Amino acid sequence: MLRFEVGPDDLLHSRFALSPAMDLASVLRRLAGFDRHPGTRPSLDRLRPAFERLRRETELDAVLALQYARGGPNFIALPPQGLAQTWADDLAATRATSLRQARAEIADCLRRRPTEDSRVLAILRSRNVVERIAEAQDAAWHELIAPDWPQLRAICERDVVHRAGLLARSGWAAALDGLHPEVAWRDGGIDVRPLDSGRISLDGDGLLLIPSAHIWPGLAAYSDSPWPKALIYPARGVAALWERQPPTAPDALADLLGRSRARLLLALDDPASTTQLARSLGLATGAVGDHLAVLLRAGLVRRARDGRSVLYGRTPLGDALARSL
Repeated sequence: MLRFEVGPDDLLHSRFALSPAMDLASVLRRLAGFDRHPGTRPSLDRLRPAFERLRRETELDAVLALQYARGGPNFIALPPQGLAQTWADDLAATRATSLRQARAEIADCLRRRPTEDSRVLAILRSRNVVERIAEAQDAAWHELIAPDWPQLRAICERDVVHRAGLLARSGWAAALDGLHPEVAWRDGGIDVRPLDSGRISLDGDGLLLIPSAHIWPGLAAYSDSPWPKALIYPARGVAALWERQPPTAPDALADLLGRSRARLLLALDDPASTTQLARSLGLATGAVGDHLAVLLRAGLVRRARDGRSVLYGRTPLGDALARSL
């Protein structure tokens, strides 16, 4: 069991971030067979033809050759800076890696999992290896992740809103409740049961918490440089997304409110902004705003400001209506 020891200053310095590169790494590892989780197979089956084509048409095999049973190189997924992190930010960070650093990490990965593939070795030994790996990752991102990313990012953002509120109001125990079955707050620390044993002090620097769209049903922890101490966990709502298609609004509710408003009402199990709802449901932001205004006037939703965002949630009347039809 891994244990993060939490001190008095760690709450102040803990923060949330998003990492598109980590989600890409999770997908690539699973498609390549490194992480096997039966619950994710239907969603991965949809991506497999594109994955196999990328292996034929790009230098993606060089990226895959750097993966091993318990990890991979740091420079393909560097620590995110915050919630505004984009794939362009991650790609720029990878491209900024020095050749010396890349070669050191590549050598370490190949010691852990040697390869005799001459084509792959030629890429990994080349002077422009960083750019070639970045290009292969960029192609994989746009083929495998980008089409779904607006919806997945919205799910991750909603998770952050939910957990940040719990952490600020009620502390670590509340924020970690339901984060993952193998994560728990106990006696002033965070226990992560399925990972390597050891005790890691946060040293007042706090913990970087990263909701992920693709790591479900697993999780990961980081404590080695250049990463800050971090926990990557499945965002709330991702499991239902991968297990089945999102439920459609019941006919009676759709007849009463209109199908789009009914979908919005059902989507507000947790507070969300107009932009997050638009991304999650594939609707135009302006249309979502108009529909929310109608639901607000009807007393079915309420709104509250959270920093720069305005979040909408169901009222008790909205809850009763959503659950009764």
